[in-house]
Amino acid sequence: MFRSHRQQEQEHHELHPESKINELRSALGPLSGRSLKYCTDACLKRYLEARNWNIDKAKKMLEETLAWRSTYKPEEIRWHEIAAEGVTGKVFRSNFHDRFGRTVLIMKPGLQNTSGMDNQIRQLVYLIENAILNLPEGQEEMVWLIDFTGWTFSTSVPVKTSRETINILQNHYPQRLAVAFLYSPPHIFEALWKMVKYCLDPKTFQKVKFVYPENKESVEIMQSCFDADNLPTEFGGKATMKYDHEEFSKLMVQDDLKTAKFWGLDQTIDGNAEKES
Repeated sequence: MFRSHRQQEQEHHELHPESKINELRSALGPLSGRSLKYCTDACLKRYLEARNWNIDKAKKMLEETLAWRSTYKPEEIRWHEIAAEGVTGKVFRSNFHDRFGRTVLIMKPGLQNTSGMDNQIRQLVYLIENAILNLPEGQEEMVWLIDFTGWTFSTSVPVKTSRETINILQNHYPQRLAVAFLYSPPHIFEALWKMVKYCLDPKTFQKVKFVYPENKESVEIMQSCFDADNLPTEFGGKATMKYDHEEFSKLMVQDDLKTAKFWGLDQTIDGNAEKES
């Protein structure tokens, strides 16, 4: 099979990314604090991959993320701030991984319980950060399972919220989504999808998979990622899944401590406590 020069170059960079990573690090200049901690070699590689190994484009994208993180401060969001969003279990981290060890976020848009865009997005950003925190060694990506049971236009998030969600995912979490399975969406969802899909870049668009129980090919794609014994019945599997808000809250509070420790925020908290005592 004939491969273009560009394809050959990209394959080379994927197999031997070190020189490009070093080039991007030099282009970024000196970093400190959380920006330095964020910009690991694996992180730089993700931004390079998202911009087809173009140093200038990857640098621009990464600098925009660093600016966003410095103001939005996703690592400082704590469960108690957005717990009200999670009461119905509309988005949560599952207790199982896919066949590749990837963290799985379950989304049930039919259980929408709030109307404020800002907190809805904060909850999703919090859970994306949490999913990353819980990735096993050597794994970079997460999977989204979206169950449309009960979804109607009245429970759907506005197009503006959908676009902002896509913007944050694509621009600030590149190469973090492995695949998003949209399980048995109703026909009326297609109208919303037509408005939203144009916001997706080609790389993200290819990661969105529609799964219909009656469509054998789409079911097989999903089954290639999941063991039927782990997959909940809502998604055509054999497992029983029940969201327990109280139990999930306890888990998130524990993870908040892990997040604080990872970013060195627990030291800041301890320091403030010492000053106050």
